Amino acid sequence: MNLLTKLFLVLTVAALGYAAYEGLVVAPTEQTMGDVQRIFYYHVPSAWTAFLLFFSNFIASIVYLAKRNAAADAVAAATAEVGVVFCTVVLVTGPIWARPVWGIWWTWDARLTTTLVLWLIYVSYLVLRRYSVGSQTSVLAAALAIFGFVDVPIVYMTIRWFRTQHPSPVIGGGEGSGLHPSMWPPLLWNWLAFSMLAVVLVVARYRLQTMEQEVEKEHAHAALQGSPQ
Repeated sequence: MNLLTKLFLVLTVAALGYAAYEGLVVAPTEQTMGDVQRIFYYHVPSAWTAFLLFFSNFIASIVYLAKRNAAADAVAAATAEVGVVFCTVVLVTGPIWARPVWGIWWTWDARLTTTLVLWLIYVSYLVLRRYSVGSQTSVLAAALAIFGFVDVPIVYMTIRWFRTQHPSPVIGGGEGSGLHPSMWPPLLWNWLAFSMLAVVLVVARYRLQTMEQEVEKEHAHAALQGSPQ
């Protein structure tokens, strides 16, 4: 681990700590929901981070299909895996927030349902990559990733297209959806911290993926040469 990587790790830990302080201490208590609304500072940044990771997976998948570039395939695998982690955080924190506010853990609301579908698509993507043994696995995974990303804008637009219990988006949500100015710093600090954490995880997973590719290449070369595995 080089000095730059160590420095970035230290900054990431510091950002996560300060972001937690902003969300749990500095942020004002919401008048209607009370302290449970503080989940917002983790729920929303997790969703934004997941969307960015799925977008990165989408671009990497297109590059792989166009150029058959192994590095692009590794980026696609890494971003999808970390994206699923953040999307899982979204699906876990959402019901925790909803229970005291709506009185229920889950409802088949358009926003919730499309988010669950998004999670299932990318979990299927990871299962395909993990258990498929064919030579076209990466191609099939890239095609599934491109198809799956279509659900990301659908998730974002559900509040505009359908009547839903879910709160309006904080950006571009129309009248009454804006945040109080004092809520923006905790939100943005948490998004920055989560984005930095995502970078750390993606880089680590990318390195592991490239190592796996090298091992698979060596096994394939050995098999062609008639050597024992």
